[in-house]
Amino acid sequence: MPQSPPDPTAEEIQALIDSQMALEGPLLPILHAIQSAYGQVPQMALPLIAEALNITRAEVHGVMSFYHDFREVPAGRHVVRICRAEACQSVGANALAEETLSRLGVEWHGTTANGAVTIEPVYCLGLCACGPAAMVDGRVVGRVDSARMDEILTEAGA
Repeated sequence: MPQSPPDPTAEEIQALIDSQMALEGPLLPILHAIQSAYGQVPQMALPLIAEALNITRAEVHGVMSFYHDFREVPAGRHVVRICRAEACQSVGANALAEETLSRLGVEWHGTTANGAVTIEPVYCLGLCACGPAAMVDGRVVGRVDSARMDEILTEAGA
């Protein structure tokens, strides 16, 4: 399993915050910059962001929890997202999701013990005619059945 990057220091986080402050509406760019650098937005960054933007920590947390792409813990080496929208549900996405979570022994947003795969729900990938749909490391895959999901997970090292 690859080594996790070292925990960021307050100075490193502050430098990332400062690099985005000239932008209009810098909160999202700040969160993206921190996550890009560390694979997550650590809790210790929230008060620094709040102070820099003169908003509450609750407001920063609210934005982080609203946008599902922001993480409080690092993801696995591969991220598999399974569509949870109605069109995909109507062609078997719920069963596919339950089977996948059970096979890996994780809950939604969980990462396999070997750190290879994180499973996340996503609400519509725009592949409604080809459901159930999934996204693997940013690549959309249509008509995912159990056999195709097994291939995906095997390739990812789960």
